[in-house]
Amino acid sequence: MDDLSLLQDLITHARKAGADAADAVLVGGASLSVARRLGKTEHLERSENRDLGLRVFLGQRIAIVSATTIDPAGFSDLAERAVAMARVVPEDPFTSLGDPQTPDDAGPLDLVDPHEPSATALVGRAAAAEDAMRAMPGITNSEGAEAGYGRSEVTLVTSVGFAGRAVRTSHSISAVALAGSGTGMQRDYDYHSTVHLADLDDPITIGRNAGERALRRLNPVRPKTTKIPVIYDPRVSGGLLGYLAGAINGAAIARGTSFLKDKMGARIFAPSIMVHDDPRRHRGLRSRVFDGEGAQTRALTLIENGVLTTWLLDLRAARQLGLTSTGHAGRGTSGPPSPGSTNLYLAPGALSPAALMADIKEGLYITELIGSAVNGLTGDYSRGAAGFMIREGQLAEAVAEITVAGNLLEMFLHLTPANDLVFRRGTDAPTVRIEGMTLAGA
Repeated sequence: MDDLSLLQDLITHARKAGADAADAVLVGGASLSVARRLGKTEHLERSENRDLGLRVFLGQRIAIVSATTIDPAGFSDLAERAVAMARVVPEDPFTSLGDPQTPDDAGPLDLVDPHEPSATALVGRAAAAEDAMRAMPGITNSEGAEAGYGRSEVTLVTSVGFAGRAVRTSHSISAVALAGSGTGMQRDYDYHSTVHLADLDDPITIGRNAGERALRRLNPVRPKTTKIPVIYDPRVSGGLLGYLAGAINGAAIARGTSFLKDKMGARIFAPSIMVHDDPRRHRGLRSRVFDGEGAQTRALTLIENGVLTTWLLDLRAARQLGLTSTGHAGRGTSGPPSPGSTNLYLAPGALSPAALMADIKEGLYITELIGSAVNGLTGDYSRGAAGFMIREGQLAEAVAEITVAGNLLEMFLHLTPANDLVFRRGTDAPTVRIEGMTLAGA
């Protein structure tokens, strides 16, 4: 029995047990990973998993059960247990299944690489990355290099007629280098993940990047506390979009726990700023044609010319707010759906990174952020950081053990993107500059 038929059978059992409606999700996959350190293979692991989740609706009551053993002979008991649970939980007036939709053809998204690498191939990639890193003068130790491959499959069936299946592959490579010695040792990394092997960075490049970054961080200083312009490297600038996505999450808006809850239709960025969420990107790391509730996905402009245009909504949050789902429901097997972004990105600006910092007499260039003290209700922002000082428009000495602080509302309004956007992480932004942040140092 294929996965779609399996879930349809489970839905039938749920209806027979007394459920008014039901949906079922089956998440499966396989992964192969290799870790190599100091010239030796330390870890080689292959794993496979299949997890099943059933959600039943009884009037305005819902219950969810999950299982890791996929046995059709036990479907009747699983369904009866879920319905029994639903009879005793509180009512939820905002939860129900959406209207049936037919999933689009996922072919154009090209999310499956037919080539599955062997363990030997992965060992070779990890070895190439680590060897390139360790060969660099000044690299004194290694935390290793890893290479991996994965294939995931998600099948969703609902009692209102939706049935869909999504398959995706991934290839990854990472390396972590140590430079210097004793208390002066510094660490840095590089990492890349893609859907297709053909798009993956060369392992030697990954290793060298990790080594070069660790070497640049040697002999850091701790500057004095001041208020200066801050440049975010693309490795960390996407985190600012993560806070935006959390603040426009429909569940947070419905609870009233977001600092943007009253900002729909307001300008919260400079007039030139555009932020997009595109679940239909070709070979995108988070691309999908339907969400966790079977709603069709579509590209959205979240920030248009600086103005907030929409929330990220699943069915429940949409009903609470009197709106319709934007197709952003995520779903596991043991919990209810919840809203979240897909391929989220900040559109690039006109200036190069060099031009963006050219007029900065004294500033900060951040390459790493540590910890988090961000208040989702007020937007107050405080993060540990490391990177480099900017002096007369150029990168200068390395800095560490500092904190940068501000308020996200002010940070968004004073944000300027460079022109170096690269789709690399799922949530992506170019180099960005933010005026007037507080650097807390010595």
